[in-house]
Amino acid sequence: MSLVELIAQADERGLAASGLACLDRCVPLLGGDDEILRPLWASLAESEGWEDWGERVEQARAKLDVPGVPEGGGLAEGEATVLAQRMLGAVPVDRAGGKLREWADACSVAALQIHRLLDAASDGASSVTARREGRTQDMSPLVAAELRRQIAILELLSAHGPAGLRQALDLSTEGRRVLRAVVSRRARGRV
Repeated sequence: MSLVELIAQADERGLAASGLACLDRCVPLLGGDDEILRPLWASLAESEGWEDWGERVEQARAKLDVPGVPEGGGLAEGEATVLAQRMLGAVPVDRAGGKLREWADACSVAALQIHRLLDAASDGASSVTARREGRTQDMSPLVAAELRRQIAILELLSAHGPAGLRQALDLSTEGRRVLRAVVSRRARGRV
């Protein structure tokens, strides 16, 4: 099943976790530490109501919303940071209606685009849309890994519900470490 189809079928918690995981993997671009989004993950795991989701979103925004390009960053890092800031700014505090689905979908696109911008290898597709629809020929390694993580997280949550959140967080943490290493390597290359 393609990423687009998985997002279309995901429930509210799956959508929130999918979008949150994309944002979590991009935290290195926002200058945040590894624990900054933990309260949001905890909110998803706590109860059916997630009563404190909106409050925790605002707290994360206050800690992460630092405009600008990373020091010493190049054009790709600047574009990637802007995309990450947009993901953070668009987190819905109200989960009503289709807001979570729109946000999760936009985060998926943004995270793939961020990985594409920062990948040293060229991605053969003209847009990430083809990747999300399942066309993976000539995909660059960093984009391929991000696509696999997004699909795995949605499949975990679909199959296991809230019990899959821990594994989803683990996958996201792994992806964050990879992106942090890529950003660090690119910064060293410019020095």
